[in-house]
Amino acid sequence: MKEAWTRSVRPMKKELSMEARLLIAFVLMGLVLFLTPYIYKPATAPAPGANQPATSKTTDVKEAATAPPVAEVPVAPPPVAAAEMPGQIHADKEEPVVVDTDLYHIVFSNKGAVVRSWILKDFKDHEGKSLDLVNTPALAKVPAPFAIEFRSQKPTTDPNNALYKVDRNGDNLTFEFSDGRIDIKKTFEFAKNSYLSRFTSQVAQNGVVLPHSLVWRGGFGDETINNPAAAQHALLYDPNAPRSYGVFSNELQKKDASSAKSGPVTSSGQYTFVGIEDSYFAGLFLPSGPSSVELTTFSDAVPKDGKDVPQVGAAMGGEGFNAFELYMGPKDLEILKRVNPKLELVVDWGKFAIIAKPLFEALKWTAAKVGGNYGWAIILVTIAINTVLFPLKITSMKSSKKMQSIQPQIAAINAKYKGLSLNDPKKADQNAEIMALYKDNGVNPAGGCLPMLLQLPFFFAFYAVLGVAIQLRGAHWLWVTDLSQQETLAIHILPVILIATQFLTQRMTPSPGMDPSQQKMMMVMPLVLGYMFYFAMSGLVIYWLTGNVVGIAQQWFLNRGTPKPTPKVVDVKPVAKKKK
Repeated sequence: MKEAWTRSVRPMKKELSMEARLLIAFVLMGLVLFLTPYIYKPATAPAPGANQPATSKTTDVKEAATAPPVAEVPVAPPPVAAAEMPGQIHADKEEPVVVDTDLYHIVFSNKGAVVRSWILKDFKDHEGKSLDLVNTPALAKVPAPFAIEFRSQKPTTDPNNALYKVDRNGDNLTFEFSDGRIDIKKTFEFAKNSYLSRFTSQVAQNGVVLPHSLVWRGGFGDETINNPAAAQHALLYDPNAPRSYGVFSNELQKKDASSAKSGPVTSSGQYTFVGIEDSYFAGLFLPSGPSSVELTTFSDAVPKDGKDVPQVGAAMGGEGFNAFELYMGPKDLEILKRVNPKLELVVDWGKFAIIAKPLFEALKWTAAKVGGNYGWAIILVTIAINTVLFPLKITSMKSSKKMQSIQPQIAAINAKYKGLSLNDPKKADQNAEIMALYKDNGVNPAGGCLPMLLQLPFFFAFYAVLGVAIQLRGAHWLWVTDLSQQETLAIHILPVILIATQFLTQRMTPSPGMDPSQQKMMMVMPLVLGYMFYFAMSGLVIYWLTGNVVGIAQQWFLNRGTPKPTPKVVDVKPVAKKKK
């Protein structure tokens, strides 16, 4: 071929006119353009790890310790352009393609080479059905997962309506379509016992690759929970993002549907991973090589309970050739860390992470010792927390009793300055006398609030743990079917018991300085608290209820064992009022 080409361009012995040379040049260029697609084969990008089975580089859930880091996955560099397009490659009819592993049941469609259902076999939704990560009712309004999205240059043929030819090798799938102008290929590689798989996509038109992304739209995860849209986000991890103050970092960025209410929002960079999540599950796309990645966030109005609700969608990719490792599964710390240590950040412990994470480890360890029951673990850990805080409660109780003992003298001081206006200079003298009385008797007026203030961080930490720890999702305890959700009984028993214990706690706790009318108003507080907890997560109610029961026992002990202090007597003389 090379010799023929050399002969065709070698100068002829006979001198040719300029017109003849131009004619020959145009003929030769036409021949090159016409014959090249039939002589050269297309430079198709090899799938990552094509020379070895998919199971050799994926994370085994039962033997997760052997999982390789993501960076070890060999990926061939993407082709810049294809020299030639293939002929017609397509299927004759639409048909489903099913992949069954130990952990997944996935239904593909060869129309568009998309996912119609992605079921996690080891998890149920809150209606007791197998958990499907795909919001199937939304597919009537939005593209199915792994449909192709183009931001700029679009091909002449819609790749999401094409019928792809499917080549299958075990659980490894190759979808390919070509009409002679556009060539599209998607590959999926699955392991039998792993939440980690591999995916590549390539789109080329007339020999030139087209940048594109792969979508997951209309929501993600468990759609049967109350208000699922609030738990769903598109997310990315940017290792080059500036760190915010303290222990918190904005390297992990989350976007909900409201961030795209005015239209899709796109960001790009050298991201460690991008994806989509809800509270307990994540679909993460990890680039298999050092390339730029785009994340586009969508707001999709999809049907929910008879009305359209905005739910988040995401598109990941941005290159002509995209190669990713896919993590589709639970936000389990142990599994995530073995895939990539940075994935651990997907489990968001909130602003009280410094307490929430150790608290989760304590619950997990305790549950392992009591037969794997997290309900009893919450009770035991709560008892331990209250036991540690008990010395502070003793100090608070002593301060409250001292405060109670000096109430007559405080009343006398108030009577002494009775009738003074708030802006009267003698009001400062009144406050000074009361503070001196506190000092003489060793009373801290804020001491009674300290134990409650110290328990609030643990309250928020329990809230965070119950909201993100996959181990507590669906955990049972006695009649409670799921500690991460409210009770399913017609009447929620735990909040009713909590109200009763709150009433008893208030009656047993000294209330120095509070007049009878104020005490009557405070008796309404248990009802308000009970209403708040009536719709709260069952595990959170167990925590507060256990704290009340422990507090009642501690208060009984303190009331019996702490003698009533004798206050120092202060001579209070009446203040002469100014004559008007």
